Amino acid sequence: MKDIIYYFERDLLRWLRGRLSVFSALVMPAAWLIFVGLALPTTFTTNYIDFITPGILVLTMLGASLQGGSLLIFDKILGFLNKFLALPAPRESILFGKICFITTRGLIQATVILVLAFILGASLLPPAGLALTYGILALFGLLLSAFSTTVALHLSDHDSYAGFNAIVSMPLFFTSSALMPYDVMPSWLRPFAYANPVSYAIDSIRALQEGLILWSRIGTLLLLAVVVIAISVHRFRKVTL
Repeated sequence: MKDIIYYFERDLLRWLRGRLSVFSALVMPAAWLIFVGLALPTTFTTNYIDFITPGILVLTMLGASLQGGSLLIFDKILGFLNKFLALPAPRESILFGKICFITTRGLIQATVILVLAFILGASLLPPAGLALTYGILALFGLLLSAFSTTVALHLSDHDSYAGFNAIVSMPLFFTSSALMPYDVMPSWLRPFAYANPVSYAIDSIRALQEGLILWSRIGTLLLLAVVVIAISVHRFRKVTL
């Protein structure tokens, strides 16, 4: 744990020192909530803020997690990763440190979204529902941050990773249940949306607003996270630069 905490603290301090990056990380998700939640006309619900808030929360975690891979690209380019891999500390501590930081950063951004959503008129969740919301977001963040960090391990520069990010992030979001319910979607989109891991997280949080817990969807997210993290640990143990 000491090694993991060191890598976590290192990335956290580097992020906090970049004031513009902190500001943009907090403002951009809020802009999504305001401009999409208040401006998009809908006919299937009377309170679109309630409906869209889970989608924006998961979008925030999706963006934070996929952007987290650039941290590893940065370390590779500057030569830090080579030095870290040569240390006696277990290699997977690098991975876990970054996963913890990326997920924590996403949860900080999600907190801003939740506060703003309540100000704009979203329904307040009970303490148990709020805790489960954070748990689902953290689980989703662990899954995506492990995936993005492992992909970054095999890419050589920021341009390549930016291209990967663009290819993955928007299709995942727009083929999910973030912006509309399944019964309003085109028929060809519904199977893709229902099988999308982003929808698993969104549907699980949205169900909490009705007092329901979708254990099957949460369990699937947990299984995916365990599998992806296991693959990530294996790749970090075997990697050569």
